[in-house]
Amino acid sequence: MAVGIFDSGLGGLTVYDAVSASLPDVPIVYYGDNLHAPYGVRDAQDVFELTDKAVKHLWENGCNLVILACNTASAAALRRMQEAGVPRGKRVLGVFVPLIEALTERQWGDNSPPREVSVKNVALFATPATVASRAFQRELAFRAIGVDVEAQACGGVVDAIEDGDMILAEALVRSHVDALTRKMPNADAAILGCTHYPLMEPIFQAALGDSVKVYSQANLVAASLVDYLKRHPEMIGEGTESQFLTTGNVATVSNNATQFLRRRIEFTAA
Repeated sequence: MAVGIFDSGLGGLTVYDAVSASLPDVPIVYYGDNLHAPYGVRDAQDVFELTDKAVKHLWENGCNLVILACNTASAAALRRMQEAGVPRGKRVLGVFVPLIEALTERQWGDNSPPREVSVKNVALFATPATVASRAFQRELAFRAIGVDVEAQACGGVVDAIEDGDMILAEALVRSHVDALTRKMPNADAAILGCTHYPLMEPIFQAALGDSVKVYSQANLVAASLVDYLKRHPEMIGEGTESQFLTTGNVATVSNNATQFLRRRIEFTAA
C-alpha cells in the first residue's frame, strides 16, 4: 500500500514530511537520486532519462503512484513520460498541479476556458532548468488570463542547501529576490518552484515583504494527494514498508537528510 516520492536530492523530503503527516498509515518509499543531483543544471534529455529510470524503480518497489517531488523533473520529464504511455494501474504526478490549483482557485479537473484571477503579478523562483522549460507559465496559461509571471533562476541555492550551508543559501535567496524585484517591483504572489525552497520560506518572505503571498509546495502537494487518494484508493500500491533509497553515498545522504529534517533518517542503496 505504498506511495512513491521521487526527487533529485533532498528537497523532496519537505514533501515527504507533509505527506507522511497527512497520511500516517500509508507507507512511503522515498527515492533520492543524490548521485546525479542537482537536476536544475542538466539538459532536458538527461533529466528525462534519470527521472524515467527512478520512477520505474519505484513502480517495481510496490508503488502504483509516484509523485515527482522535483520541479525540474516535473517540468522536463512528466509530460513526455505521460505521452510515452504509463503502464496500466500505474500513475505519475507532478508538483505544479497543486500550486496552480491554489493560485487560480480552481480544481485541476475544471476544463472551462481560462479566466481572470485575483493575482496579477507572480514572481516565480525556480532552478535554471525549470525556468528554461517555461512549464509553469504554460500550465498557468491554460487556466488563467491576465497574469504576468516574472521568473528568476535561482542558481546555487539547491547546492548550498544540499551541502548544509544555510548561511550561503540565505545570502543567495536574498540576492535572487533582489534581482527579481528589480524586474517586478509589485508582485502580488511568489511561487517557490523547487521543493528545497520551503526550508528557506521565511527568508523569501522577509526579503519579499509581508504584502507578497508566498506559495510553498509541500503542504499543497500533501493536501492534493490526500484528496486524490480518496477518489482513487486503488492507486495505493502493494508495498508495505516505508523506505528511503538513494543513488548516492548512503552515510553522507543519511547524515544530510537528518540535518535537513532534524530527526534521524536512514537511507539504503537504491
